[in-house]
Amino acid sequence: MLFKRFVICVACFMATWMSAGSFAEESPLNRQLLHTAASGNASDIQALLARGAVLEARDERGRTALLIATHQNNIAGARALIDAGADVNAKDAIQDSAYLYAGARGLNEILEMTLTHGADLKSTNRYGGTALIPAAERGHVETVRRLIKAGVDVDHVNRLGWTALLEAIILGDGGSRHVQIVQALVQAGADVNLPDGRGVTPLAHARQHGYEEIARILADAGAKP
Repeated sequence: MLFKRFVICVACFMATWMSAGSFAEESPLNRQLLHTAASGNASDIQALLARGAVLEARDERGRTALLIATHQNNIAGARALIDAGADVNAKDAIQDSAYLYAGARGLNEILEMTLTHGADLKSTNRYGGTALIPAAERGHVETVRRLIKAGVDVDHVNRLGWTALLEAIILGDGGSRHVQIVQALVQAGADVNLPDGRGVTPLAHARQHGYEEIARILADAGAKP
């Protein structure tokens, strides 16, 4: 039985490894593409692709060239890769994609490119959250507005039992950025009475943290303690 489980695990690992695309070590061109994606210009990336570098090649962390470019906010590089057909939803070993990472980090120019090139608005990160949830937590006001406009579910609940609204309150600082985000979420129809996994409501959290402006917004929207 143990041997059978071992064989199944190995088979699953190999299937995942093979489906992830070509890895950098398979080709010097692939390695060069991944290196260039971090800070290189569009013409260098285009030249490497023309010479045969694999667009979806991955490094040892499972990152594609596009995800590497996104990590470095290399806008020109990301644009060249997306224009060449790079998958904006391809995830690395920790379940980040170019779309999810750009949203979480407030990299709005790259985020906009992913949104217009097939970003999966229902895709989730390793915490089971959409791009909107970490964007709300980290105070990226414009990013939150863009994701709401794109149609991301404002009431999606992650594995912690939190929505974007709850994260903006629980992990936010109560300052102007988080006030604007709470307002944007409320205006977008977020359920102001959807509690966390322990049954604590957004209004109760806001009051516990002493966030008076946020508490007022929630109360005006019909939130209950």
